[in-house]
Amino acid sequence: MSEQGFSAEQIDTSRPHPARMYDYYLGGQDNYEVDRAAADRVMRLLPDMQLAARENRSFLHRATRYVVERGVRQIIDIGTGIPTSPNTHEVARELAPDVRVAYVDNDPIVSTYAGAKLTNDGNAGFVLADLRDPKALLARPEIAGLIDFGQPVALLLVAILHFVEDGEDPAGLVSALTQALPEGSYLVLSHATSDFHSAERLRQVEGVYQNATATLTLRPKDRVLSYFEGFDLVEPGLVQPPFWRPPRPVPEDPMLRGLGFYCGVGLKR
Repeated sequence: MSEQGFSAEQIDTSRPHPARMYDYYLGGQDNYEVDRAAADRVMRLLPDMQLAARENRSFLHRATRYVVERGVRQIIDIGTGIPTSPNTHEVARELAPDVRVAYVDNDPIVSTYAGAKLTNDGNAGFVLADLRDPKALLARPEIAGLIDFGQPVALLLVAILHFVEDGEDPAGLVSALTQALPEGSYLVLSHATSDFHSAERLRQVEGVYQNATATLTLRPKDRVLSYFEGFDLVEPGLVQPPFWRPPRPVPEDPMLRGLGFYCGVGLKR
């Protein structure tokens, strides 16, 4: 993998791509038939998948507001995926117009949308790079031009680490990224989990992603919690998305309480 990420010639529309499948879960239009077919198979296995995607997106919005309300004015959003309004910079700038956002994704198709939907407002940039090469990612000039690592930064790793295999050392990648952040920075993270659905159904879901451009690795709560090493979790800790600082009481809905995601926000010590 080069420091420039993937080239446009490497776009593969013959296999489903997780970012485009996620766009489909959210009701978006920026996906291909191969993505929709794979996502439909996942939704047949997990009827709450669309709800999980929407709740995860809502967590992203609430967490963004949380860090901006606490004075953060620069954000690195890794694994941004297909732009879906309101995007991170739109949510942040409702509270502070001077927030700077660096978006990062390894999908050239995401890059084609970035100019029109993410970076046309100024104080926002897009980097075609990969989480699995954190040193090259942080060294990119687009990052240096937007992010001052002498001031607090919010690092967003929302619904991305479950596409990093165990052999690729996800904990080490998170550590390499967070070591660059000064005290007072925040880590905003969500991750799909194996804790709430049957093992057989989850094996079939993982099988769908085996044929995609990135495989799915579901992890239990203790593994997800380990990614916050060096950070103090803010209340309510590591929870399912509907329960992270909800704007109103969460309904007594078994589906909401069975969503296969964990999310949390940590403050760097």
